[in-house]
Amino acid sequence: MVQAELPPLVATPIRLQQQPIVACRRLAPPPVTPLPRSAPFSASSDHASQASVAAVTPPNELKPCPSPFRMKPAAGLQERRGSNVSLVLDMSALGSVEPLSAVAVVTPREAVAREYLLAAGRPLTRQQLRDAVGNAHRLHAEFAEIPMNFIDPKELDVPNHGTKNRYKTILPNPHSRVILKSKSCNDPLSSYINANYIRGYLGHEKAFIATQGPMVNTVNDFWQMAWQEEAPVVVMITKLKEKNEKCVLYWPEKRGVYGKVEVLVTGLRECDHYTTRSLALKCGNQTRAMQHYWYTSWPDHKTPDATTPLLQLMSDVEAERRAAGPVIVHCSAGIGRTGCFIATTIGCQQLQREGGVDVLSITCQLRADRGGMIQTGEQYEFVHLALSLYESRLSAETGQ
Repeated sequence: MVQAELPPLVATPIRLQQQPIVACRRLAPPPVTPLPRSAPFSASSDHASQASVAAVTPPNELKPCPSPFRMKPAAGLQERRGSNVSLVLDMSALGSVEPLSAVAVVTPREAVAREYLLAAGRPLTRQQLRDAVGNAHRLHAEFAEIPMNFIDPKELDVPNHGTKNRYKTILPNPHSRVILKSKSCNDPLSSYINANYIRGYLGHEKAFIATQGPMVNTVNDFWQMAWQEEAPVVVMITKLKEKNEKCVLYWPEKRGVYGKVEVLVTGLRECDHYTTRSLALKCGNQTRAMQHYWYTSWPDHKTPDATTPLLQLMSDVEAERRAAGPVIVHCSAGIGRTGCFIATTIGCQQLQREGGVDVLSITCQLRADRGGMIQTGEQYEFVHLALSLYESRLSAETGQ
């Protein structure tokens, strides 16, 4: 079967607009205007559209902007073991990829990465999204162009921060990292946590926090962050152990005290693919409610066999979201499965509001906030598949 071509890469903000296609256009960073949260998206029909069309190649097809960050072949690379999926990193280049941050001196490599992450996009109509799912090779090639935006450990001005990182190469980008409020000004490490604020739909500030799975020595930091940021929901997308330790058990069976935060489990609900705990957080004379979702149907080193449970989880999470604080999402490293969950959530909102989606632009926005979000081409493909299923549900509801 001839696979349909996707539209060429264009420079566009995350919001879809009707405008002429321009290749490799240079854009300044768009202003960020926080918007009210979207309504929870629906989940009704469980069938996915399998439509396909013949390939059509326009006579003057524009080509994607070349990226200096194209992923290299596996030869000579190191694989980070114990990840949620196999992550291939070029360890020799990791230190040379500067973060997307406002620094006094911007290197040419950093400038190229910044421009790409700010400007790259490929808006897809509903039909083009259906076609994209059947063109895995094109999606993997598109994914390989996106700068990883990892940072050099020297970019973090926090002595001994390595003791609080689950993986030494997965670090929080400095400009968007969460800083814990600490009474000890002489101890920068007490304010450090491997977590980043992540923008949501239309660049809504601090819609999410992406973080690593808590370690024995960071559990108290995790709950301090949850309290400090007034997070209404925690989404955990990893098992405690998958060959190696992925995350420690950081919540109590009934009651536990973590630093200055007391955590009480007030309710428990078991679903087929995830478990929901209702929590009460206490600090001083204040008490707040929180929901903890533990999603366990994402196999190690793979993508889920089905997208329906993930869409249902996202629907439940959005129903619990309150304007007070960000949703905390973590897996083990806080970039792979975490990136897929956040990207799919934003994509569903974009489909619902605009009738189309730009997964490339969404991924670039995520990586601008935290390096490496969505780790592999397989995960990038899975995000498109999940969004295609959600689009088919929208079409069934609206009769399109």
